[in-house]
Amino acid sequence: MRGINKVFLMGNLVRDPELKFTSSGVAICNFSIAINRRVKREGEWTDEVDYIDVVVLGKQGETCGEYLSKGRGVFIEGRLENSTWETEDGQKRSKIRVVATNVQFLPRSSSTDEADVPY
Repeated sequence: MRGINKVFLMGNLVRDPELKFTSSGVAICNFSIAINRRVKREGEWTDEVDYIDVVVLGKQGETCGEYLSKGRGVFIEGRLENSTWETEDGQKRSKIRVVATNVQFLPRSSSTDEADVPY
């Protein structure tokens, strides 16, 4: 039986995206998003944040690198990918990131009328 690997995330960029190109010219855009959530612990509501690494490839990656910036909201559709490697001292490491298949830019929130803010 085949599994399903599909994620939908909405959050804000924690830093400006990093855009690189492979030797064959394919764009690779990397950024991280913060996803805020409220949880109840011992009867008190507290805020928690999850930080998720995202990679976007190709033309969509170029667009993300050009137009996204720290603080901008995004809605991401994609899949999880696990990377593993070994450090110089022989320790095994792994990291899960999202490979985005669709990135939608969300309107910027502002104290001004949002109708005046292009997105």
